[in-house]
Amino acid sequence: MPEDNRELRRRRRKRCLMYLLLLAVFKIGIILLLTLTLMRIRTPKFRVSSAAFGAFTYSAAADPSFDITLYAELAVKNTNFGRYKFDSTTVYFSYDGADVGSALLSSAGLADRVQVKRDLEAGVLPLNSRAAVNGEVEVLRVFKRKKTAEMDCFLAINLVERSTGYLSCQ
Repeated sequence: MPEDNRELRRRRRKRCLMYLLLLAVFKIGIILLLTLTLMRIRTPKFRVSSAAFGAFTYSAAADPSFDITLYAELAVKNTNFGRYKFDSTTVYFSYDGADVGSALLSSAGLADRVQVKRDLEAGVLPLNSRAAVNGEVEVLRVFKRKKTAEMDCFLAINLVERSTGYLSCQ
């Protein structure tokens, strides 16, 4: 009888050890799954989602110019599991490499006025917009990583129809 009792205890210990081992494997699996999915921090996407116009005047005469009020809707898409808090930033709209803030032509830095005239006569004004939003991704209120979402968009304004002809962001 004492031997049967020892055998029974040995089986119970083996079973308990097996359950503990299975529990450890299960916990490691859960941790790996969370690490590979939720904890992977991606850079948020920052885009111009739509654009509309207010004041809209242009001239392709001897001194070409344009004055356009642009209302652009910007979108930050966070594909992370946690929050994305970001700082204030500036979005720059540029024409042919020269910044034209608020869609007003900047007289400084625009090298080729002939190109402006050609674009205005063609009825399409190409603009670029760029910005960088600095922020911090916070996952489960524990892990924090600094990430910068960058935007680089091309916008072709159809001057005849007073609309956006083409909008592409990278």
